[in-house]
Amino acid sequence: MKPVRSLARAMLSGVFVVSGARNFANPDRLAPAAKQITDRVAPLLERVHPRLPTDAETLVRANAAVHVGAGLMLATGKFSRPAALVLAGTLIPVTLAGHPFWKNDDPGARQHNQIHFLKNLGLFGGLLLAAADTEGKPGLRWRAEHRIGHSRRSVRRAVRTARREARIAVRSASTARRLPG
Repeated sequence: MKPVRSLARAMLSGVFVVSGARNFANPDRLAPAAKQITDRVAPLLERVHPRLPTDAETLVRANAAVHVGAGLMLATGKFSRPAALVLAGTLIPVTLAGHPFWKNDDPGARQHNQIHFLKNLGLFGGLLLAAADTEGKPGLRWRAEHRIGHSRRSVRRAVRTARREARIAVRSASTARRLPG
């Protein structure tokens, strides 16, 4: 299953690496569409730190760099689960800003944006699956439940052993009292 998983991760991340590199080199073509989202995020960024950039072009570049970095991590399998979550998180504002089909009056533009919106929705689903993929290893929840079950069985076994040894000790004491001397 490893080759299929590796190939699927590389295929899923390819769109982020390629578009991220393209958008990093040429952010000005996306800045007008991103402005509606970046204008909403700018006050939050200023509250976090006043020196953080808030202009649309710089934020498009930063998002592109995140896409390239997280895409490469997903493709190589290094920190692939966190990388998939980061990509999924960045895909939400990108989709809302880049493909608002509900705002289009032109049927052709509406259909075009709707197709790309649904494509991004599919990518989002794939990223969620990649984020949940444990590569066949037990997840944290299973390991915790398994460890709890193991501990319960160990405690039950220790209680049974203690009861048995207590019964033996009581019988031994009872027998010792009956012995002369």
